[in-house]
Amino acid sequence: MSVARRRTLAVSTALLTVLGAAAPAVAATAPTLVQAPLAHHGGGLLHSTSGNWAGYAATGNRFTSVSASWVQPTVTCSGGNTWSSFWVGLDGDGSSTVEQTGTEADCSNGSPVYSSWYEMYPAYPVNFSNTVRPGDHFTASVTTNGSGSFTLTLSDTTAGWSHTVNKSLRSASLASAEVIAEAPSSSTGVLPLSDFHSVSFTGATANGRSLGGFSPDGITMASGGVTRATTSGLSGGNSFSVAWKHS
Repeated sequence: MSVARRRTLAVSTALLTVLGAAAPAVAATAPTLVQAPLAHHGGGLLHSTSGNWAGYAATGNRFTSVSASWVQPTVTCSGGNTWSSFWVGLDGDGSSTVEQTGTEADCSNGSPVYSSWYEMYPAYPVNFSNTVRPGDHFTASVTTNGSGSFTLTLSDTTAGWSHTVNKSLRSASLASAEVIAEAPSSSTGVLPLSDFHSVSFTGATANGRSLGGFSPDGITMASGGVTRATTSGLSGGNSFSVAWKHS
């Protein structure tokens, strides 16, 4: 399914800042991206493979909250353009809406670009203007009252900024809760995955308790016989890491 978080890497009139320096402009060459729901979901009950997701997704309940923390990874850019994103969200695994917030770590013409965002699909995504740097500690949550009202919060506890956004989406089915590292897609398919080395998620919860309590599906990102990212086991029911393997 080619729905969910559509975003263009254009940064309006403001430039993102990368490690204290102005980021390269990316609007001219960047495709229109799609942060799609879980693609190519298959495999064992708790060991699925996806062409675009790695991490954990819980289903089989009505989910009204999800949260987690992570450290923004550093990307290694060897040339060209690659993309990666890290987020928490509701829906997207078996449903056509996604309510999510997180960060991005991309390479534009061989240079790193870091950013943050939220989206209530089918509305277009919104980028936050704050500087994102590798090594920053992020905490994110998505909550709903179950009747179409959502609160999305993303906090950079290292830099000391936070955004809380209140939105409505009555069509949300609340069918899943997930903590994900993703390879974004364009109209031509899943895009090359940035070499983010590894990202560690901690404190992952859904409906106010550890994500592991819902027997979530551990997802490996792979396609065409190539493993792109692997997901570790859950530690303490709420912590895991995703390791980059291939673009």
